[in-house]
Amino acid sequence: CGNRFEFRAVGSSQNCSFPIAICNAIMASGMSALSTLIEGGTSHRDAVAKMFTENRHVIFTGNGYSTEWPVEAKKRGLPNLHTTPIAIATFNSAKAKALFAATGVFSAEECDARTEVMFENYVTTLCIEVNTLLDMVQTGILTACARDMANYAGFKELAGARHATYASIHTEVNKLKAVFAKRPHGNLQAAANHLCDVVKPQMEALRAVVDKAEGLLDRNLYPYPTYEELLYSHHA
Repeated sequence: CGNRFEFRAVGSSQNCSFPIAICNAIMASGMSALSTLIEGGTSHRDAVAKMFTENRHVIFTGNGYSTEWPVEAKKRGLPNLHTTPIAIATFNSAKAKALFAATGVFSAEECDARTEVMFENYVTTLCIEVNTLLDMVQTGILTACARDMANYAGFKELAGARHATYASIHTEVNKLKAVFAKRPHGNLQAAANHLCDVVKPQMEALRAVVDKAEGLLDRNLYPYPTYEELLYSHHA
């Protein structure tokens, strides 16, 4: 199905019109290049053959969802915009601006404006997510862990990995607070890169130990719906 783009499960805060505009601009630029060759005297066949030869390295007939494709793409010299900050910066690159200007889709000033809005939205969203995660862990998870440990006050040999696991949550919370506090201010792109490359991995580290604690806590103390409840409670 290489002749179309699909937009699956688009979020309520997202709009397909922007990526569709990008896809159409790419298509228009390609057709313009082909038209220039033909209008310059190249035969239809030779023009198409030339474009195919110059761009065949982008064609991949394997599994695009597999881990082999990013490796193969790197070998072919193709970019892999695997994070939002990288994708936003590339949108505002000189090469992209030239394409948008040539097709009349966006001016350079419009690219700059959209880039600032996208970086601001990314930074704002990540900051909300970090603060929400910290609030949930500090006001819900840690207090539940303390109460659960109290249940084993006279039976420490039955506590197992609880003490170490619960203590590691507190440690990871402090690490998240520290890296979050170091985010740059006054530079949206720098802030976005820091949140993506430094803060998000620490959020995942905190989430990992909280997931482990979920399997240890007394079910009556766990303050939020468990994965089991989310997945299967509707069958009850």
